[in-house]
Amino acid sequence: MLTDKAVRAAAARDKAYKLTDSRGLYLHVSGKGHKSWRYKYRFEKKERLLTLGTYPEVSLAEAREKRDEAKKILREGRDPRHAVKRGRLVGEEGASKTFEVVAREWHGLQLGRWKPVHANDVITSLERDIFPDLGSMPLADIDKPLLLAVLRKVENRGAIETARRLKQRVAAVYRYANAKGAKLENPATEINDALKPLPPAKRYPALLSVPAIRDLMADIDRAGASPVNRLAARVLALTAQRPGMVRFMEWADITGVDWASPEADSSDALWTVPAEKIKQELHLRSDEAFSHPIPLSRQAVEALRAVRWLTGRSPLVFPGARSGLKPISENAIGYLYNREGYKGRHVPHGWRSSFSTIMNEQAERELGSDVRLLADRMIIDLMLAHTPKGMSASELRYNRAAYKPRRRELAQRWADMIMEGAMPPEEIVDSPRRKRR
Repeated sequence: MLTDKAVRAAAARDKAYKLTDSRGLYLHVSGKGHKSWRYKYRFEKKERLLTLGTYPEVSLAEAREKRDEAKKILREGRDPRHAVKRGRLVGEEGASKTFEVVAREWHGLQLGRWKPVHANDVITSLERDIFPDLGSMPLADIDKPLLLAVLRKVENRGAIETARRLKQRVAAVYRYANAKGAKLENPATEINDALKPLPPAKRYPALLSVPAIRDLMADIDRAGASPVNRLAARVLALTAQRPGMVRFMEWADITGVDWASPEADSSDALWTVPAEKIKQELHLRSDEAFSHPIPLSRQAVEALRAVRWLTGRSPLVFPGARSGLKPISENAIGYLYNREGYKGRHVPHGWRSSFSTIMNEQAERELGSDVRLLADRMIIDLMLAHTPKGMSASELRYNRAAYKPRRRELAQRWADMIMEGAMPPEEIVDSPRRKRR
């Protein structure tokens, strides 16, 4: 067997030669004195040769370890040369890399499909809450108790939802590492029961009877406020979408309306909200198939025609008073409700509860008279840009298109109920001019 002293002393000769160690390992010395470790073995009844590295970069002890690893691969019925080639192509497996290195690799891979704001939120949360404790540790050293201890620190400052988002991001990092061959246990799986439960979902004050809603509509119609704000409040009530979606509505998002001809048929009027504007699951945000189509009722089209006289030159349907390129304030509609005496009784986000409650109750009452109503609960969820429980992403894509006729029927039914006796939108637009006279 070779010794370190013998390996160091091996000098160039006229011809290349080898110094044998044991079990197929030997040191090859070239005519110019270059030294390399080689392992000779048999695979599938043929003699093979595997180069294990050069000396002194690879020491005698390290060469023996590499030989033993190759022999283990042989015992498994595989050719060690293929394993070495795979290692060169795949690179270092994630188990020995630190969490921060792999997390940044994973984050960089997502940038093409994430919005910049979300990408910044992800890396900032990891830098703030995960990297200080776990960033320098190899992935293989992080287990469930350790991850829980770090997440508990986040929970203890009251950030329950943040802790759960961090858990999801850590899980994604491990899935990424394992996809590259790390073969690690994912410490972020099956730990939900050890995390603090999420607080109850916030319940927004909402009017839940049609007469009360009609009174609210009448009060807003006659309020001393900007016509743009009042018509925004009307469109919000008619569509029951999230207030932010209405604030950022653009004329380009509306199809099926001939703005130049008030008498033209608008029965196919559609407002399509781009996916990035919808509060959806992350993996749906960059998929155009999950943009949200909203059939517009006759009353919604009338309100839009009226406001177009005021804001048609802006890309936004409801721009603010100071700039045509910025939407109305996020508090504009809420302040309007408060001034009219509805503080604590109804908020802009409450229209979603109003619509869901009233329409679902109506569907239950009428269930026996129309078999179509069996599906209405799911369709109402679709109208609110919710994913019905138990529905897959592919089913969601299909159903959003398949139920458009029924969605349009329900949208018109809702509009007919709440708009009974409402002021014509043209009068809302004209009211400031009449006051000036």
